[in-house]
Amino acid sequence: MVEVETSRGLAMEEAARKESDFARRLSEFEEVDVVALTDNPGGNPHIRPEVLGQDLLYRGREVIINVSCKDYNRNGVESRLWALGSTGFRNILALSGDYPIGGYAGQAQPVFDIDSAGLLKMISDMNAGMPVKAWRSVGREARLAQTELFPGCAVNPFKLVEGELMTQYMKLELKVETGAKWAVTQIGYDSRKLDELIRYVRLKNLDIPLIGSVFILTAPAAGFFNRWGIPGVAVNNELLAIARKQAEADDRGRAFFTELAAKQIAVLRGLGYRGVYLSGRPRLARLRKVLEIERSFGENDWKDFAAELNFVQEGEFYYLQQGENAGLSSDEINPEYLASIEPGARRRKRLGLPLSFRAGKFIHDHLFDQNSRGFKIGKAMYTGIEKSGKLSSMAHTLEQLAKEPMYSCRDCGDCSLPDIAYLCPESQCVKNQRNGPCGGTKAGYCEVLDKECIWLRAYDRLKPLGQERDMLKRPIVFKDASLRGTSAWANTFMGRDHHSDD
Repeated sequence: MVEVETSRGLAMEEAARKESDFARRLSEFEEVDVVALTDNPGGNPHIRPEVLGQDLLYRGREVIINVSCKDYNRNGVESRLWALGSTGFRNILALSGDYPIGGYAGQAQPVFDIDSAGLLKMISDMNAGMPVKAWRSVGREARLAQTELFPGCAVNPFKLVEGELMTQYMKLELKVETGAKWAVTQIGYDSRKLDELIRYVRLKNLDIPLIGSVFILTAPAAGFFNRWGIPGVAVNNELLAIARKQAEADDRGRAFFTELAAKQIAVLRGLGYRGVYLSGRPRLARLRKVLEIERSFGENDWKDFAAELNFVQEGEFYYLQQGENAGLSSDEINPEYLASIEPGARRRKRLGLPLSFRAGKFIHDHLFDQNSRGFKIGKAMYTGIEKSGKLSSMAHTLEQLAKEPMYSCRDCGDCSLPDIAYLCPESQCVKNQRNGPCGGTKAGYCEVLDKECIWLRAYDRLKPLGQERDMLKRPIVFKDASLRGTSAWANTFMGRDHHSDD
């Protein structure tokens, strides 16, 4: 697969024509099976990928359309999916998307009404025949025609700290369960993590083909990645130094970086990945050279390349033990990780759990859990309270007085505090991720805010209780925007929020 980045402006302008011509030439290159088209990459406004992709479809080529959730609410996303399905596009890469950084008259307001997991759920429902209420017969359910979309997802195994990596793996499991048919990795330069990911997929019996990303590097790109210029992409200082040294050559390192990409492809092939997703705006002659070099390698050369392409971040966490080859993994789970989940180790960590988490969990378990005795009492109370507008208003005010200082509540009315270890996605996640982390964190920190990712924090809160692997084993959460400004407590007791679907 080769990625083609769309451009800003009319399709007949020079920049867009160059990309269109390149995509057309790619479609005639028999060693390229699929052309992948980006969706406002980096958070910038670009022409829609389907404009460029339509010509490729006419030529009988496979096209992947990247669909992200940053620019459309769920109605806009659904409308776009119907349009894609109606015009012959099948392959969809479901992404949450990069946080917007530019646009007309300043930075755009991100949407993130749903996330990549929610997008996969929507596609699965559309493929099954989306249920709708029949317009002329209230109460009778009808179904729309089935689509034939073939959705994929992204996964980022190149994470530094435990909670950051494990939640990526857990979210991949959720995505596969929700309907992802294939997965592509983020860009990375650590062969051991690539090996670990494919072993993890086999260990968890996830029936999904993996595709590895290979970005044809340059020295400027290495410096940009080293500064976390692309969310979720890391180049360590060692690789940066090598890239800058190679850039001093007469060809500015072109031959070195071409061979580096070929070695990455060889490693992916050796590990058992089903394909390669090439990016970095390569020209056709460069692609031919990369593939020519890769074909020249011996059958087992990839093992030496794996040891070579092992650019580890300092202090990086691995779920599996290192193999005999320094650039490969084994099937043995990291003994330090195993020690950390022993009952005694978990108990010692419980002493450091914050009061807001303890209080929230105690109240939820004894009052808001639908199987608790307190839930029945609360439901009876709110049944009476809701008969009076004045009482309802007073109860809502008291609720906010309790929740705002403790959880920075934004009064969304459809509360996900119990889903994320009593951390509010409305106030503490710029992408409002309710179904696991995005892939853009940098060393455990949000790609936008100077604070730890709430999903990493949730993992660290739940691990002492032995519940960290359970937080994404649940139905996909869709926030109901109609509940904003209403009592989340009342909505839970009266079955109006997403918890009633559990």
